[in-house]
Amino acid sequence: MSDHVVLLSIPGLRAEDVARMPNLQKLTAGGDRAPLVAGFPAVTCAVQANMTTGLPPSEHGMVANGCYWRDAPPAGSEDKAGQVELWTMWNDVIQRPQLWDLLHEHDESITSAMWFALNNKGCGADYICTFAPIHNPDGSESLWCYTRPEMLYGDLRDAFDHFPLKHFWGPLAGIPSSSWIISSAIWTAGHHRPNFWYIYIPHLDYATQKNGPDSPEAAKALEELDNELGRLITEFTRIHEGNSLLWLVASEYVVSPVDHVTYPNRVLRELGMLELKDVDGTEQLDFAGSRAFALADHQLSHIFVNGQQHIGPIVDRFSREPGIAEVLTRDQLDRYELNHPRSGDVVLVSEPNSWQAYYWWLDDARAPDYARKMDIHRKPGYDPVELFFDPVTKGIPLDATLVRGLHGAPVRHESQQGVLLSSERGVFVEQPMADTDVAGIVLRQFGAG
Repeated sequence: MSDHVVLLSIPGLRAEDVARMPNLQKLTAGGDRAPLVAGFPAVTCAVQANMTTGLPPSEHGMVANGCYWRDAPPAGSEDKAGQVELWTMWNDVIQRPQLWDLLHEHDESITSAMWFALNNKGCGADYICTFAPIHNPDGSESLWCYTRPEMLYGDLRDAFDHFPLKHFWGPLAGIPSSSWIISSAIWTAGHHRPNFWYIYIPHLDYATQKNGPDSPEAAKALEELDNELGRLITEFTRIHEGNSLLWLVASEYVVSPVDHVTYPNRVLRELGMLELKDVDGTEQLDFAGSRAFALADHQLSHIFVNGQQHIGPIVDRFSREPGIAEVLTRDQLDRYELNHPRSGDVVLVSEPNSWQAYYWWLDDARAPDYARKMDIHRKPGYDPVELFFDPVTKGIPLDATLVRGLHGAPVRHESQQGVLLSSERGVFVEQPMADTDVAGIVLRQFGAG
């Protein structure tokens, strides 16, 4: 058992990367190491829910990084009925208790901190920090973070300035965001000393998707991240001197090289399934009016179908689409523990070297205005092309072939496995672990497993 446990959630971390990260290697050299297998879909919101509940998407309901609210949305998303919502859902979207809830149930004196994971607003952790920019009436944004206690962000802002949101995602994504996350965690640990920490550190996500997981840029990102981890390790060790401090490091997923992209909504358009509205010369997708549309998310899509008679033609067409490895109907979703009411009527799974873009327009001049903007709230699908910048249009390009790495597909090969590390021996068995096993490992450290 441990007094304090820190779980670092690091997307994109591979077992072979550790040898190139001296601070991380030193921390975990005397600990356990095991392959970590992300569940499907291997995307941020789903995997984080897997790790914090110990349950699959069929139980907790995070079937992707977003949802199409066909029915009544949960608290925090009431204004999204009939719409697609990605990234912004409050914690009520997760339908099972998470680590902080289970720890409180075991011993209400055990405190937890949830740092920058998705869907953490309103969760049961004692200390929370995540980006939450204020949307002003004139369309502009003001930098801000959602925190618990509410006044905590004021202290963090005074100490470190505003959270640098422009470096968290987009063309300027880089180490300043992870550095701020680490600095704010150190400050909070020093002032409040939570027993359990969940810290999401996204830095490896950027270069691996933009340039590929084996690119020089990805190697540089490893060095940058390790430098920041060294600072975190040093300061947390100082703060917790005299108390037991256990570190756990978990890959959320591994990024695979990609050289191919599919466009599910364009295929559905070809089948006559999409309903499009003309808005100021652009094509806008009508979710409710479409016979079928795809919520495209990394290496999968949930296709929502109005009318069972359309499922057969959709399955037949996508079974012949290059880049698609599997076409799953609802009765097949148990294969990946994805059978949940929020899942699509058809789910598309990419080949490891391919991904799925949300585009539906055939003429770039007809693309919706948000397609060329950093606009994660209005795009009905994940858009890694936001990592790029087109100097000609001074916006996001509309070329999905630029992307060099992605994730989300089921883990079928060792190269797709992540790694689970600990700073001490005897914490877990050194054999392949599922991401849902992580919660149990944490709970056992507090005698709650």
